[in-house]
Amino acid sequence: MTSFVPHTDAEIDEMLARLGLSSLDELFTVVPEALRLMRPLDLAPGMGEPDVAAEMGRLASANATGAGLVCFAGGGAYDHEVPAAVRRVAFRSEFVTAYTPYQPEVAQGVLQALFEYQTLVSRLAGLPIANASLYDGATALVEAGNLAAAATKRTALWVSAGVNPRWREVLRTFAVGTGHSVVDLPLVDGRTSFDLDEGEPPAAVVVASPNHLGCLEETAEARRVATETGALLVVCVDPVAAGLLRTAGSQGADVVVGEGQPLGTPLSFGGPYLGLFACGLEQVRRVPGRLVGETVDVDGRRAYVTTLRTREQDIRREKATSNVCTNQTLIAVACALQLSWLGTTGLRELALRCARGTRFAREALLAIDGVEPLAGAPTLREFAVRLPLDPAVVVERMAEDGFLAGIPLEPEYGRDGLLVAVTERRTRAEIEAYADAMEKVVR
Repeated sequence: MTSFVPHTDAEIDEMLARLGLSSLDELFTVVPEALRLMRPLDLAPGMGEPDVAAEMGRLASANATGAGLVCFAGGGAYDHEVPAAVRRVAFRSEFVTAYTPYQPEVAQGVLQALFEYQTLVSRLAGLPIANASLYDGATALVEAGNLAAAATKRTALWVSAGVNPRWREVLRTFAVGTGHSVVDLPLVDGRTSFDLDEGEPPAAVVVASPNHLGCLEETAEARRVATETGALLVVCVDPVAAGLLRTAGSQGADVVVGEGQPLGTPLSFGGPYLGLFACGLEQVRRVPGRLVGETVDVDGRRAYVTTLRTREQDIRREKATSNVCTNQTLIAVACALQLSWLGTTGLRELALRCARGTRFAREALLAIDGVEPLAGAPTLREFAVRLPLDPAVVVERMAEDGFLAGIPLEPEYGRDGLLVAVTERRTRAEIEAYADAMEKVVR
């Protein structure tokens, strides 16, 4: 296969002549030699179209089955069932090929789908405004921090260690550029401790419930701290757990963020995923990304448009509220389809199946000598245990028995912790076999 260059030799010569240069090397002399790649790109040999199709089929099969492993891993990405009806509708060409709906007169279908998505996320969060949408849960958290800083004119963000560590890493990365400081709130027995020395008052207090260890947080305590410090309360939620829990908005959250992957998106090797974002009406002009509104056209017919777009990068440039200038529309549509397919009763049943499976798996693992709970706080659909062996070794050995055993926890939670997730796809027989395999490995 030959390389593809979008310019002919004649076009390149014409460009160089106009610039008064003799070669492409001369064009790039402004780039320091130390920054140049002084060798060809290390690319695999080219493949014919049939070979590419076969390889894509292999990858799709591996993705659908978790490479043949029974999945007990979570930590933000979960092995949930995606109904055939959701896949069939979401992959209609009208949705797959749709671009940002700048022209509402030709994009009413996508705009209505996004409006319905916003409505469903708003109901899950218990807050009146939801956007449409963000890249993933981590970037949703970054945007929540930006919103809180703009609303309070402060720069400090108090973030619970119960928030997903990957999300906190992304938040710290962006904070370098925005000038925000991130202050960690430690966990005590699985829940956030707010016993901090006096310091800079925060723009936001951020907690997750259920948190990274699967524990349910005391949101009322976080609300009290936020009120006393004059901060906004940001709550990171699990949209599946929301089927059994009170909404974060009803518990005092000012902003709710989350990862929408569990609703309509397969594991997909880690992405693309979906960032959920909702807030109160008073923050509507600070909402990042797209916001779809319902109106009527000149003939009085119902119509949908992107609204309040002056806060966006493509309109306000450097004065924009957010640098997000696109989103995960197709994933948002799939999420809306999944929620519509489930309905209120179906979402509750989904969450209940996960909770029951989690309890059964937790009891089975804790019955093994040497396996102990990492935290005593109540859990819902994910839990952490302490193992007598290195968790990474356990995961490797469990894979030999056909199980993706979980996620070894970061050292901040202890070096012997394993995070285990159970979804509605896990059967009683699979959980029992998983516990038996775990007992053999740690014995």
